[in-house]
Amino acid sequence: MMTLTPVQLKQLGERGIDTATVEQQLERFSTGFPSLEIEAAATPGNGITILTEAEQEGAEKRWQMYLADGGTVVKFVPASGAASRMFKALFEFADGDTDEAAADSPVGKLLAALDKLPFKADLDAVCTDLHGKDAGSLLAEGRRRDVIAAIIRPEGLNYGQLPKGLLKFHSYEAGSRTPLEEHLMEGAQTASDANGIVRLHFTVSANHVELFRKEIARAVPAMEASTGKHFEISLSIQQPRTDTVAANPDGTPFTVEEGKLLFRPGGHGALIANLSEQSEAVVFIKNIDNVVPDSRRDSTVAFKRVIAGYLMELRDKVVAYRRTIATGVADAEKLAEMERFLAKAFSVNVPESARESEETLAAWIDNRLNRPMRVCGMVRNEGEPGGGPFIIREADGASGLQILESHQIASEYADIAAAATHFNPVDLVCYIRDTDGKPFDLSLFVDPTTGFISSKSFAGRELRALELPGLWNGAMSRWLTAFVEVPASTFNPVKTVNDLLRPAHQG
Repeated sequence: MMTLTPVQLKQLGERGIDTATVEQQLERFSTGFPSLEIEAAATPGNGITILTEAEQEGAEKRWQMYLADGGTVVKFVPASGAASRMFKALFEFADGDTDEAAADSPVGKLLAALDKLPFKADLDAVCTDLHGKDAGSLLAEGRRRDVIAAIIRPEGLNYGQLPKGLLKFHSYEAGSRTPLEEHLMEGAQTASDANGIVRLHFTVSANHVELFRKEIARAVPAMEASTGKHFEISLSIQQPRTDTVAANPDGTPFTVEEGKLLFRPGGHGALIANLSEQSEAVVFIKNIDNVVPDSRRDSTVAFKRVIAGYLMELRDKVVAYRRTIATGVADAEKLAEMERFLAKAFSVNVPESARESEETLAAWIDNRLNRPMRVCGMVRNEGEPGGGPFIIREADGASGLQILESHQIASEYADIAAAATHFNPVDLVCYIRDTDGKPFDLSLFVDPTTGFISSKSFAGRELRALELPGLWNGAMSRWLTAFVEVPASTFNPVKTVNDLLRPAHQG
């Protein structure tokens, strides 16, 4: 048991973190995290559902019925990341000692297509302010670093430090839109309730809150006028109590001035606490950078409605089955039907330990059905990065579906990982209330053994950092999970600035 100084105890109190949590986290640096037992990659017909056209139509009608009956939904958008990684190649070029850029390099390609960038007019303006000439004139003089610096530096557009959600992504005749605005428009098309209200929640960094509020105040009136919808937007930051303690390479606590412990953000898995605070039963989850302009959004809108409706269809069955079990009339035939449903929809197979009697089987199935539910869109893997869908073996011997990142896959499962046909584009539809309409305590469904340890540094000192189970990985490990194939056209992330030159982002 570690002994904390008064300064450290005060730290924990201010953050709402108890001593036991810190001790458990420090122990992880010694023990590490166990690898998951993987049965197979989820593939079409074996973990991934491919809906027929008729099934898609039925699901979309079910979603429209949910909204028409007074159902509500919130779009939950993780948006805390700064855009610095988008501009990695630009920073390297601006910090270099030459204005030469190979034509096939990221910088060369970007400069050759400068007029296609949605922020070109703003770039011309700052170049004129800084150098008395627009970007094109500077390029004509070979001043490439001046142009690149004007994009990323604070004295220019400052895109290297701004949050990704507030950059200009797409061009329109009336101006350019940010990802935040595109999420508003997508929400108006998929998540508007019967009263025309669209709810969105963005998780943002504490130092970006005011920037987001300013952009919301600017963007919402025009978006309401163009869509005829009313937007209710809320923001939250990652809670300090979800930060994790850092360790020295030898596993001892990493301390800073006055002997204080160093805490670091625990990764996006910490956002499960923010998700728990949402009051709507249905939540759409999608990353901030996976947006397209209006002219490219048809498939995104269609399949968002489809997977949302499919979620409601699955929940309809869950509610009916739990009621049957509660009445005590679930005979062997009905229990077998429930088993088939669990296997087909969620790849859940009942363990032998649950088959002692009809009563134990009914209790096991009821427990399994009494969980938050999610339907995850899955895209065929065409070389894009992203976590993959797998069937895993759980502690009680049951199987289930899970999204795993590469660091969660032990080398012994390399052949299984190689057989994966799909990946997760982070397009989730969730139901976070039980069959009585009460909110689930989402913290009860996190698998704490699915985090990982990474190497970082602070003030030039090496440290080990503890990452919490990922939001759509271990933080949702014990949910009812279904995978549905969605078209690749629904996945258009912007990981580097050059991605904005792709056809999907050019309108």
